[in-house]
Amino acid sequence: MTKGLVMVYTGNGKGKTTAALGLALRAVGHGKKVLMIQFMKGDKNYGEIKAVERYLPGFKIIQSGLDTFVDKNNPSKEDIYLAQEGYNIALKEIKSAKYDMIILDEVNVAVEYNLLSLDQIIDLIKEKPDNLDLVLTGRYAPYKVIDIADMVSEIKEIKHHYSKGIKAKEGVEF
Repeated sequence: MTKGLVMVYTGNGKGKTTAALGLALRAVGHGKKVLMIQFMKGDKNYGEIKAVERYLPGFKIIQSGLDTFVDKNNPSKEDIYLAQEGYNIALKEIKSAKYDMIILDEVNVAVEYNLLSLDQIIDLIKEKPDNLDLVLTGRYAPYKVIDIADMVSEIKEIKHHYSKGIKAKEGVEF
């Protein structure tokens, strides 16, 4: 049995979810089962949703959010409810030992926006079976999570096309 890792992709640059999707692709290529829970996301038009449904039977994505942005200073009751629902799914699936890798996409942002507590995330990490790879993405990774993690990559923005007024592009941002 190989030791499972806790891996974190954080920072203000673009590519945290994309990096986690790359890990998932590698894992599926080796016959592993992968689950991604997308916090604060609820739009089925994301390219990864379409690709997983069409081509990757060993990979499952569950969205646990609305298809609108969350107001950090005033999250809706539904935003909070959906994040908590995602947490409950994550806890159940982590304990189930059905997956080799579980990705908690944007979970760090969900904590920063007070949709989830830091204690909940620490509990998820503690519940992780020894052989499970657990990946946490999103800006604002809490220091406690960084301390616990086996691997942390900070993705730093140097330049982004948004600053030129270029809008979100299908196949790049979603």
